[in-house]
Amino acid sequence: MVVEIHVPLLATPGLPDGSYPFPWIEEVEDFLSDLEDQGDVEVFDEGEEDGDVYVFFITGAGEGDLLAVASRVATFPGVPAGTLAVVSNDEAEEFGLGRRVALPLPAL
Repeated sequence: MVVEIHVPLLATPGLPDGSYPFPWIEEVEDFLSDLEDQGDVEVFDEGEEDGDVYVFFITGAGEGDLLAVASRVATFPGVPAGTLAVVSNDEAEEFGLGRRVALPLPAL
């Protein structure tokens, strides 16, 4: 199982002129890398731009745990609204083929 985290590729508002418009990408990559170092999840593949979204890939845990990680990503400061998860597998021929889950998940 792979969970794709699809984040709208929108520039962070209010950044100084000349700043990198998507600082949240590095923050999310650092967060996922830390979780991988702790053994909580695995980063399945490098994140990449796909049209108007940036996609992160995680695996190595159950669906509930992976969706909880995706939900945390969706609430990071600067991460644009409209982030969603796609529950897929490593055999999918392209991004976005799978069950879509709105993020962040509702609190239990």
